[in-house]
Amino acid sequence: MGLLGPRGVDGRGQEDGASGFCSALYPLSLNPGKEAMLRQKDYETATLSEIKALLKKHEAFESDLAAHQDRVEQIAAIAQELNELDYYDSPSVNARCQKICDQWDNLGALTQKRREALERTEKLLETIDQLYLEYAKRAAPFNNWMEGAMEDLQDTFIVHTIEEIQGLTTAHEQFKATLPDADKERLAILGIHNEVSKIVQTYHVNMAGTNPYTTITPQEINGKWEHVRQLVPRRDQALTEEHARQQHNERLRKQFAAQANVIGPWIQTKMEEIGRISIEMHGTLEDQLSHLRQYEKSIVNYKPKIDQLEGDHQLIQEALIFDNKHTNYTMEHIRVGWEQLLTTIARTINEVENQILTRDAKGISQEQMNEFRASFNHFDRDHSGTLGPEEFKACLISLGYDIGNDPQKKTGMMDTDDFRACLISMGYNMGEAEFARIMSIVDPNRLGVVTFQAFIDFMSRETADTDTADQVMASFKILAGDKNYITVDELRRELPPDQAEYCIARMAPYSGPDAVPGALDYMSFSTALYGESDL
Repeated sequence: MGLLGPRGVDGRGQEDGASGFCSALYPLSLNPGKEAMLRQKDYETATLSEIKALLKKHEAFESDLAAHQDRVEQIAAIAQELNELDYYDSPSVNARCQKICDQWDNLGALTQKRREALERTEKLLETIDQLYLEYAKRAAPFNNWMEGAMEDLQDTFIVHTIEEIQGLTTAHEQFKATLPDADKERLAILGIHNEVSKIVQTYHVNMAGTNPYTTITPQEINGKWEHVRQLVPRRDQALTEEHARQQHNERLRKQFAAQANVIGPWIQTKMEEIGRISIEMHGTLEDQLSHLRQYEKSIVNYKPKIDQLEGDHQLIQEALIFDNKHTNYTMEHIRVGWEQLLTTIARTINEVENQILTRDAKGISQEQMNEFRASFNHFDRDHSGTLGPEEFKACLISLGYDIGNDPQKKTGMMDTDDFRACLISMGYNMGEAEFARIMSIVDPNRLGVVTFQAFIDFMSRETADTDTADQVMASFKILAGDKNYITVDELRRELPPDQAEYCIARMAPYSGPDAVPGALDYMSFSTALYGESDL
């Protein structure tokens, strides 16, 4: 190799070669510590970031090792030359050279093996890291979906109609239709976790720690999924029960509406018929009274239907039903209408009874009563049973009263000045005292107005050719056998049945010193007949 000179040189050349061999050995340090370092398996429990750090450290070691390659080759070359010179200690040189070469080869093999192990572990951990990331990306939204589903499935619902519960049922069925796809997603997420476990078992990777991207575990996913599966049939049952309840409520609504839609119009029709009877001119007042009492009987006989409707209404209240699209009638409407009907029939009967009593007491013929009614009906153009402001004014004018066409006084009433003018136009010419007396009769509450009914009562008392209150009391005194009171038996014996019962019902008990049990006060009754008492 030219380092020691040609073969056969003297001993001085051999000594120089041996000296060079020793000098080449000195800077090369292949201590056993390096082999121990290369044999470490610290990568088995390292994280990905730690593996990358170990790889950088190993690359630095490889660079350092490569720097000794020329020195090892130089040692081998010197040993070769010493052998060619037949160096006396060649066996020792060869042994040392062989040891160095063996160590060098071993270091190279260990270095390569460690690099391969580090790179393989890095690749495995990178694969696992990617799987962890994919798991986290899919587990987070799926976990949120399950939590939302559990909340929805346990949410308390309040509905009032069939349509509302049908809407909830439809939404629930749509949710159930998504469960197969959701289960596929769950299995896919668990499959990612299983892939990590498979890699760990196959390549004996000692995992350090858990998924760095999420805290959601497969056990948590399975637990929530099982909870969702348990809640679904419970929700099914709750919706089914509520649907049945709403069907029952709907039957109650229809049941109530079917009756209310008949009863409501029936009440209205009866009200109109009673109004027509009260103003009809066919037959006598007794005929009207008989007709009205037949209506009263039919109304009373209708009461069970009202009671049945009340029962249905009670069921609706107990079921917490607040609306009914099948009818515009409420129980309150029916009650008010029913009470108005009862009041109207009772009042109308009372009015006809009063007309009969007034007719008989004042000697008014049936023809005259018909004339009064005809005059009234003529101006009652809307057949309401009352006269409006314009109708009332027209009626007064037709009777010859001079009522000014003041648009501000279309009230159906006359104030004090109008009433005074009306009286004067009819021939009354009285002073303030007399006018005050008349006003006290027609306006006992001092409201400053005169209603049509008060006006007619006054006119019938003032214009009718009939007995005075004193004469009526005198007639009762004759019937009573000159007593200051009269008995029930005497009234029923001396008067027609209707008139007798009317008087009995309205006469106050007699409280004079000569009173006997059951005595009635015909004097106060006679006064009340002329509107001069509250009786």
